[in-house]
Amino acid sequence: MHRKLAAVMMVLCCGALAVGGCAKKEMVKGEESNLSAAPLPQSTTPTETTPAPPAQPLTEQAVKQEPIAEAPAVKEQPVSSQAIEAALKTVYFDFDSFTLSPAARDTLAGDARYLVKNPAVKVQIEGHCDERGSDEYNLALGEKRATTVMNYLETLGVPAARMTTISYGKEKPAVEGHDEAAWAKNRRAAFVAQ
Repeated sequence: MHRKLAAVMMVLCCGALAVGGCAKKEMVKGEESNLSAAPLPQSTTPTETTPAPPAQPLTEQAVKQEPIAEAPAVKEQPVSSQAIEAALKTVYFDFDSFTLSPAARDTLAGDARYLVKNPAVKVQIEGHCDERGSDEYNLALGEKRATTVMNYLETLGVPAARMTTISYGKEKPAVEGHDEAAWAKNRRAAFVAQ
């Protein structure tokens, strides 16, 4: 019983669609020929112009339908050198060593997080030494310190292409003095923005 009713309903629906169909707009013969046959108005004098149609008032409907222009993209503001150098912390080394202490590794982990979050930042890593030792020895030790820092940052995800190294040996002490307190602050690797 249900199958018969469903079949009858199906036939009725298909018949209604076939009979009703979609309405089509028919072109009236003569419209096309009327458009092509109508002469274009020609002005008799060069100063004569066709009056412009009266301006339509701007309605709420018209405003809603206009496309909305996208806001211009905001470019990232470059980070200042002072901000970069303030964000990156200096690491310190033991006497006659370029091995990273656990404290230096922790400091560099924070520096690496900053550098990864700021991919446009490029830095120069400066290796420094205290005043003891020859100029040549301290330049070589400062280079080893800077290279060690760069290699460690690279293992933490900072691309090597964004880092350079330089050694100043004992040429640029952070603190003047001739005691262990001054020497400890001068055995360092510091960052300079490029």
